[in-house]
Amino acid sequence: MHSTICLANRGEHLMHSILIATNNKGKVKEIKALLEGTGILLLTPADLGISLEVAEDGQTYAENASKKATAFAQASGMIALGDDSGLEVDALGGQPGLHSHRFCPIPNANDADRRNYLLEQLGDKPRPWKAHFRATVAIALPSGMVKIVEGQCEGEIIPDERGSNGFGYDPIFLIPMLRLTMAELEMDEKNKLSHRARAIQNAIPILKEVLGL
Repeated sequence: MHSTICLANRGEHLMHSILIATNNKGKVKEIKALLEGTGILLLTPADLGISLEVAEDGQTYAENASKKATAFAQASGMIALGDDSGLEVDALGGQPGLHSHRFCPIPNANDADRRNYLLEQLGDKPRPWKAHFRATVAIALPSGMVKIVEGQCEGEIIPDERGSNGFGYDPIFLIPMLRLTMAELEMDEKNKLSHRARAIQNAIPILKEVLGL
């Protein structure tokens, strides 16, 4: 495809590239930082001129991550990395979980709407509001082969937002041992302990193997 040729002409090594199956800028930024120094080049769908919507209607994080990775691998002919993640709050029976992004009933809800709605649901529950972030990463090859890895981060939900880094529920997710929210962490700190960081770290050996690095 033409965009691939352009990338090659810029001297980038497509043979050591993977395609990330998302256009979420926050995720792209985190994963690029996590892959820095590995020799793996991360491309986005926009880099290749790919526009693709994949329904996240699986019954597990692994199903959703696999669906996204497989769809983008087949559309691009490249190795693709898809992820699905969620916030699971003990006091809500594990909700919002798989539906973390669609938990808020407000049409076209943004991250702030979702945080406010979550706090509304927790309003009459005793604290601490124990919770954990869970991430599942799927690595899909154009051949159809898929490998799955996971990561998790323990914490609790707090009623007041703190920090301006991160996205999603990060400003109200406190990491008890640090007494900081996920949104108060610098990128290098977050990439040592976040759920997505742990999943990507588990994925790196697999990526290097399939890329021949």
